[in-house]
Amino acid sequence: MELILKDSRRTFQVVLVASICMIGVAFYMENFLQLEPCILCYMQRGAVIAFGVIAALGIIVNPKKLNSYRLFVLFILIFALIGASLAIRQLYLQSLPDELVPSCAPDMEYLFDNLPFLEILILAFTGDGNCSEVLWTFLGISIPGWVLIGLCFVIIYCLVIFKFVNQIHSHNQN
Repeated sequence: MELILKDSRRTFQVVLVASICMIGVAFYMENFLQLEPCILCYMQRGAVIAFGVIAALGIIVNPKKLNSYRLFVLFILIFALIGASLAIRQLYLQSLPDELVPSCAPDMEYLFDNLPFLEILILAFTGDGNCSEVLWTFLGISIPGWVLIGLCFVIIYCLVIFKFVNQIHSHNQN
């Protein structure tokens, strides 16, 4: 435990590695397994990239004030929770019977060319028929299930950081 909670810079490194690994797997699945991501997949990637960027900024900035450190971790937690809620939404859509699945939307390029951003955002959060397809499973768990598992680890890690924030941050002062 000491290794991954040694100091604030180390905690940001752990989160950044998690983000890079998750995005790496997503790109592998898209480019080598030829799995076409849906709009909820893109939104989940956005959340993972966002907390990865915040972690990278945390490494660079290395906040000296305790409240600044907490703020960085809070933003990581918020984006991980957003990603988890999107993964849960996609798992819900995948569990629906065929007659209840929403209709499929056009591809992302068409949406960005023809719809206002707010409508795209609403569609992204609600998902469509493409999001209900199970394209790949491992151990009986689909892609959004694995994303949710990864994000749960990040969420739990952030909560552990909040529990030990004073000890972690005090290592920075030495």
